[in-house]
Amino acid sequence: MSMSVALQLKPLLTGTTLNLLTQWLSPYGLRRSLVALTLLLVTALSWYYMLFAMSMNMDPVQQWQLHDIAMLFVMWAIMMAGMMLPSAAPVILLVEKLNQQRKQRHSSYAPSLYFMLGYLIAWSFYSAIITLVQYGLHHLSLLNSMMISANDTFTAALLFIAGIYQFTPLKQACLSQCRSPIGFISSQWREGIDGAIWMGFKHGQYCLGCCWFLMALLFATGVMNLKWILLLTLLVMLEKLLPFGKISSRVIGVILISSAFYYLI
Repeated sequence: MSMSVALQLKPLLTGTTLNLLTQWLSPYGLRRSLVALTLLLVTALSWYYMLFAMSMNMDPVQQWQLHDIAMLFVMWAIMMAGMMLPSAAPVILLVEKLNQQRKQRHSSYAPSLYFMLGYLIAWSFYSAIITLVQYGLHHLSLLNSMMISANDTFTAALLFIAGIYQFTPLKQACLSQCRSPIGFISSQWREGIDGAIWMGFKHGQYCLGCCWFLMALLFATGVMNLKWILLLTLLVMLEKLLPFGKISSRVIGVILISSAFYYLI
């Protein structure tokens, strides 16, 4: 780069840097950074648990006790937080942006972390249900003590139903809500802390309707199989965040149905 061009760019670069610093250090920038940092921290802690603590806390279970069921629920709840929060980040940050705009107009608002709390509550309900489902599957001998499918027919059925579900109107309607945070917020906005929690819970319900069967595929691949946990996390983000997400959801459905027939051959 010539000296003259460098001298011309210097004020522009300096101005851009100053603008970024001003935005980051403004009250809105700091709050948005705090929300993003909280999202990152919760997600990171969840993945730390999955990588380093999950296998130690969940030993193979032969005879189920109340403590085992409680630990299984904790495992599912943390796992769902780590898998689902990354794809929910855009809507949570959008709620924070709207709250800051309302604050500047001296309107009432509730911290966006209450929205995130409601979202996690929805997935905690799912975690409780899937824990009981897993308990039942163990008693039916469809899962072994390592939480992996012990029956190829059961595996094939899971894959086939999950694949068919990808094409259902319910799946596509819930996916549309997850992919359009602006549309969701404009139609579901509620005031106050209770309203923020309710909105987060409602958005969590849509994400549940979109992804609950994908999460259940862990019964087929291994509930603590980190490779499949990461793959499913990426598939959820693919469906919800990328422009071709709706098409990819159908492609995933075709792959799942094909895999089901493979298990039956």
